[in-house]
Amino acid sequence: AALQENLDKKLFGQHLVSKVVVKAVRGFLNNTNAKKPLALSLHGWTGTGKNFVSKIVAESIYKRGLQSKYVHQFVATLHFPHAHSINLYKDQLQSWIRGNVSICPRSLFIFDEMDKMHAGLIDSIKPFLDYYELLDGVSYRQAIFIFLSNAGAEKITEVALDFWRNGRTREDIQLTDIQNALSVSVFNNKNSGFWHSTLIDRNLIDYFIPFLPLEYKHVKMCVRVEIESRGFTVDEDIVSRIADEMTYFPREERIYSDKGCKTVDAKLDYYYDF
Repeated sequence: AALQENLDKKLFGQHLVSKVVVKAVRGFLNNTNAKKPLALSLHGWTGTGKNFVSKIVAESIYKRGLQSKYVHQFVATLHFPHAHSINLYKDQLQSWIRGNVSICPRSLFIFDEMDKMHAGLIDSIKPFLDYYELLDGVSYRQAIFIFLSNAGAEKITEVALDFWRNGRTREDIQLTDIQNALSVSVFNNKNSGFWHSTLIDRNLIDYFIPFLPLEYKHVKMCVRVEIESRGFTVDEDIVSRIADEMTYFPREERIYSDKGCKTVDAKLDYYYDF
């Protein structure tokens, strides 16, 4: 219930995300006989809410949220920066996953910047996501893996723009309109760590979840929530000024914020003396 409530209250413009994440996570947690770990792959431009949703999922399962010792976050450019060390990273990552699931079967692993992650490293995760009852005496069937990536964002925007140009609302977009095209786009994207990955090839990702690009009205929603979270009364003039300062694309229509809500926090610092 908290997961649904937090997504409804704090996530803007992402009707598909709210629906799929709640259904997937709730169904998995209630399944006493899962055949494999839950694997969610979140895709979209920067600032559309991928990290935010991971945080909300963690908070809905663990008392300490992202600070829980059972939640493990990896950022490709921070934790696996050197291509020449790929074999070392593989050993370390597999050992880390094995050790932590042995301690807590219901462990959560979040991998950010998947588009910058070495394909070989991604495939080293494959055994843990597969349909094995036990792997070296350990069951991974209660674990959750969340992958975050910008890969496929162009395809998501393409679908959203088609709907907009045909006079249909973004809420008309269904998961079936995007999901297959998204997984194919990510699989065939040479700049993505998922390039020809066996995780996709073997259908080990349960859901490819598209984060739609955010519109002007969504940026304003983000600004209002951020002002309120800092304990200030919402000033609609400041809300509009911050939203107007954002840059939007495509160049002609200027519908979508190219940074989503990413820079809202920093821009507010300029208007308020904190």
